[in-house]
Amino acid sequence: MKTVFIIGAGGFIGGFIAREALSRGYDTYVGVRASTSRRYLDDERLHFVVLDYDASPDSMAAALRDAAPAAGRWDYIIWNLGATKCANFADFNRINYGYVKTFVEVLQAENMVPDRFLYMSSLSAVGPCDERNYSPITSRDIPQPNTRYGLSKIKAETYLETVPDFPWIIFRPTGVYGPHEKDYLMMIQCIDSGWDFGVGYRRQLLTFIYVDDLVNAMFDAIAAGVVRRKYIISEDRAYTQSQFRTIVAKALGKRFVIPVRLPLWMAYVASVVAEKWAVAKGKASTLNRDKYKIMRQRNWNCDISDARRDFGFTPRVSLQEGIARTVEAYKSQHHKRNSKL
Repeated sequence: MKTVFIIGAGGFIGGFIAREALSRGYDTYVGVRASTSRRYLDDERLHFVVLDYDASPDSMAAALRDAAPAAGRWDYIIWNLGATKCANFADFNRINYGYVKTFVEVLQAENMVPDRFLYMSSLSAVGPCDERNYSPITSRDIPQPNTRYGLSKIKAETYLETVPDFPWIIFRPTGVYGPHEKDYLMMIQCIDSGWDFGVGYRRQLLTFIYVDDLVNAMFDAIAAGVVRRKYIISEDRAYTQSQFRTIVAKALGKRFVIPVRLPLWMAYVASVVAEKWAVAKGKASTLNRDKYKIMRQRNWNCDISDARRDFGFTPRVSLQEGIARTVEAYKSQHHKRNSKL
């Protein structure tokens, strides 16, 4: 039985990765912090590995040795750990780059290098591309990230590329959504309340990937044996804000939703205020200057031909179906909370 080790298993995507790993017959290990919620990691077949990513390399090595399977290493490792928002922007570099570097160095020192190491990056690592003709973003575009988050991701990617003979695979997914995800849930809740807020007046093309499609792509890439390749993962079409609003409203059963367009300067001011207020309280804000740059970007159109060619990637869940599933989960959770009141 092949072994897989999922780092960052406690997050939104992590639970889906663990579930799919088990369904495909992998002996599945999940890396979590001591404080990580295990709400979506409730299968008794999972092997938990508690890690302190801020500990010394020696401590990390000891923890991995204690948890390793009989072979002394894992066949595959999926790195899903990362910070998408931070109160202190220096934490992006510490978490999204520093943790990966330390972990890989420990794997090498302990002779634990896996057959494949799949690193979950982001489309933000590429940055804005062709906002005049809206040509799709490709894996061959020269990265020009304009956010602290994107910079930390491309730094980790670059590090992996410099490690000789290390069997990395890099995924750059577009916006990932599905049950339990919080950022898109906020957008759905806003539309549910009858409002849809957009930023900027120029046309914007949005792309999405349903979490199950992303997770299936991970295991398909691992099984295909590809290494040292980068892939953009997205549904194979783009949507306008109006189309997204219509799809969500239909899933919610909303007949009337009022679209509101905010000028870029107003969105920027709101982002700065929200960020500074959150920093003063020692918290990370969902709305911040990084988020503003992401909202400002007009072209998220994607070319997924490399993934289609190398491991047969074909998104199975359309935005309509994925939003319907997400809304159903949202309504179910809302009903459960109200039932407890």
